[in-house]
Amino acid sequence: MRKKIIAELLGTFILVFAGTGAIVINDIANAIGHVGIALTFGFVIVALIYSFAHVSGAHFNPAVTIAFWSMGEFERKNVIPYVSAQIIGGVLASLCLYLLLSESFNNLAEVSYLGATIPRGSVSQSFGFEFILTFILMIVICSSAVHGKATKDFAGLAIGLTVGLESMFAGPITGASMNPARSIAPAIVSGNLEHLWLYIFATILGSVCAALVFMKFFKSDA
Repeated sequence: MRKKIIAELLGTFILVFAGTGAIVINDIANAIGHVGIALTFGFVIVALIYSFAHVSGAHFNPAVTIAFWSMGEFERKNVIPYVSAQIIGGVLASLCLYLLLSESFNNLAEVSYLGATIPRGSVSQSFGFEFILTFILMIVICSSAVHGKATKDFAGLAIGLTVGLESMFAGPITGASMNPARSIAPAIVSGNLEHLWLYIFATILGSVCAALVFMKFFKSDA
């Protein structure tokens, strides 16, 4: 179990460090762009899944962990350790980004509050987007990595491409979190907690609903 927890902590650290790091560095140097940020999130997910899936299952996302538990694919006793490791890993990544890059900005607003997810429009709009984005992501995860007939060797590519695609088209509206840990980490370190609840509840609800749909309509074919 210790190896799994370390893998989840390290994997989430790398995800947040690379993904939100791309946002912060783009704000500082204006050298990456929105497409580059989206690709960074997608690429790092692909790399992490192929690196750690055989160790911990490569969740790196509390919404995914909770959804797997809801569908009987994950033991309840491991939910809190996994989620805790993911959040700690993310927070450590945001702290590292702050310490490494603080000399390059005057206030946290200049760097999007360390890459925090902040609604561009209304709360209801962002809640709806985050619900649907996470629903889609979880359906892809279940269909590519859980379904008995899936070609699981390509699951990492399918999941990473989904994250990159959703980040590319929805990032400017909601930040395209799809992951409570990814949102919690920069929010805590930057102190910008105003809309954090949205990115926790919408993503968890979306992933659990996707898991229920998968179990109801697709799991029987596995």
